[in-house]
Amino acid sequence: MPDNFFNLNNPDFWGILIRFFINLIFLSLLILVVYFRYSKKEKFVFTFFLMGITVFFISSMLKSVFIEFGMAVGLIAIFAILRFRTRNFSLKDMSYIFTSIAISMINSLKLVGFPLLGVVIFNIIIIATAVALEEFTRKFNTVTHSIVYEDLDLLKTAKKQKLLKEISVLTGKNIIKVKIRRVNYKDKTALLDISYKE
Repeated sequence: MPDNFFNLNNPDFWGILIRFFINLIFLSLLILVVYFRYSKKEKFVFTFFLMGITVFFISSMLKSVFIEFGMAVGLIAIFAILRFRTRNFSLKDMSYIFTSIAISMINSLKLVGFPLLGVVIFNIIIIATAVALEEFTRKFNTVTHSIVYEDLDLLKTAKKQKLLKEISVLTGKNIIKVKIRRVNYKDKTALLDISYKE
């Protein structure tokens, strides 16, 4: 057993641990405060955390094996893409996977002469950008459903506001748009597309 097996006084070890706790704080903000709050998908929380933590430690240890950092980034990206290509991820989920990897790699770097506060500021910028984009897309995010409607009299242009109000009461949603797809005069029904904000 080597002499330094139990020696944890190495400054590199403590530096990695400090950066790891910083990484864990910002991963938690990204995954729990931003991603889970807006998506409500708990099934990916485990994946994002474990991937971020693993990438952090791999990247932190790279200088010990003298591998080029660019090559390491490429390897991690390829493995991530190969693993997740078989799963049907949305673009937003893929963005969060990449952001988890990116935050972990930024925090794992031991930048000589670069202030730790600068790394923290970069993390804050990434988290703030994610929140701003979520809020921005939420304002314009609408859901559309088709329903069968029986009161053909309210389909007249002059009664549009009354129609919106009645469908809002029936569905319990704040309906912002109604589009008539088809009218069946024999059955006195209409197929409508209704849109509302999530």
